[in-house]
Amino acid sequence: MAKLDGKTALITGAAAGLGEGIAEVYAKYGANICMVDLDPSVEETAERIRGLYPDARIITQVANVADRAQMDAAAARTVEEFGTIDVACANAGVCRLAPFEEMTDETRDFHIDVNIKGAWNTCKAVIPAMLKAGKGAIVIASSVTGDIVADAGEAAYAMSKAALVGLTKCLAVEYADRHIRVNCSQLGYARTPMVEKMALESNPDNPEEAINDIAVGVPMKRLAKPTEVGELFAFLGSDEASYITGEQVVIDGGSTLPETMSMGTN
Repeated sequence: MAKLDGKTALITGAAAGLGEGIAEVYAKYGANICMVDLDPSVEETAERIRGLYPDARIITQVANVADRAQMDAAAARTVEEFGTIDVACANAGVCRLAPFEEMTDETRDFHIDVNIKGAWNTCKAVIPAMLKAGKGAIVIASSVTGDIVADAGEAAYAMSKAALVGLTKCLAVEYADRHIRVNCSQLGYARTPMVEKMALESNPDNPEEAINDIAVGVPMKRLAKPTEVGELFAFLGSDEASYITGEQVVIDGGSTLPETMSMGTN
């Protein structure tokens, strides 16, 4: 039996990147899935995953995580289709770079709306179904950025991702005795459209060089694959993680470990 057989998962930001990787892994492990994204191409992504796993039960919902009513509707449709929501993967996120003195309030608020309110709205939408079922698991996509490390130009992103650690810990405590576990991932870099856009903003003349430079700073010498992040989300959403809650799980290929890149015997 696959470890997510019979479980129903709602996954946000599922049209591409990490969300696509999470959905693919959840399908591999037998979950019923509602793939949520603002981009209508989420249905094309779902069709690709159905091709890999023909037995997968997947629905899609076009919704903006920043809109509470739209997330409530996505959760309601998931329950209508599958009967409950066992796992929520609050993955949708954005990152736009700018020097702090040039960063507009609109850019700041964009990060707050999608990264913070998006996770908040997702949790608000799914927790009633979990309370009714008497159990559930939520996995929130935070980041090493903000809570552990940061780069110049990431003030809004770092602030928003660090806030998700606080949300994770509070919800974990609040719902522990009601059998809802809440954990967050703290990813370094994966090869996703968002990271490729950040690379273009960092080095417009040669964005691939920016990505290669990231890999140089990672002890494993590469970026994560979205499906590798999906495996972490699958574990945290499964019964195998039944005694884990309120945790920040770093998945970064060791990138936050080195003190410097120039000292040592290697």
